[in-house]
Amino acid sequence: KNLPHPVLVCFPTHCVLGFGNQGEKSVNATSSDRGLTFCETRAADFKLEEGFTLLVGKDFTGWTVRKYSGKTDKPDDLDGKAEASGKRFVVTSDGFTIDPKVKGDMIIETKKMYAGDVTIRFQFKGDAECNNDLLFRGQKFDINVKSLKIKENEWHDFEISIKGENLEYHINKEVVKKGKVKADGTVFGIRAEFGGIEIKNLRVSGGK
Repeated sequence: KNLPHPVLVCFPTHCVLGFGNQGEKSVNATSSDRGLTFCETRAADFKLEEGFTLLVGKDFTGWTVRKYSGKTDKPDDLDGKAEASGKRFVVTSDGFTIDPKVKGDMIIETKKMYAGDVTIRFQFKGDAECNNDLLFRGQKFDINVKSLKIKENEWHDFEISIKGENLEYHINKEVVKKGKVKADGTVFGIRAEFGGIEIKNLRVSGGK
């Protein structure tokens, strides 16, 4: 008798164990066949550090989107939405992607403003043309695969660390840029400019 095989399906905040009929592709597929690699990575390898909060869950709740040039335009609220700007931004199992095939110079921003000491961490994987920006506390950082001389289409650790007025950007635990904050408190923005990028496990600690 064919017995059902268990399948573990993971979401950003929890996992669900389900069952299906043996022989069905949707049940017996490997993680690579089913694209569950990210799910398994978060479930097995990623552990949210104490004091950190995930910024992207099952959707973009807590975020807005607007044209980058439209600083005076009213942004679109993304609460309850898993995609934005015609799928320029799309939520994945543990983060989101910026699709280079969908054009538009857009920026998503947190609704919450972060002041004081704060740390933002995530992992990213950019394609060969990746040149997308992070905007925070009056400073901009270009995630440009070529100028940073990092490998394309591979995962890298990223961290923004602010202590007092000092700001540091880290890639794979190495400081790649230092600066001074130019604003006491701002939202955190990610600009879709050129090329594709995947971001996962986006999280924050601190901030008043």
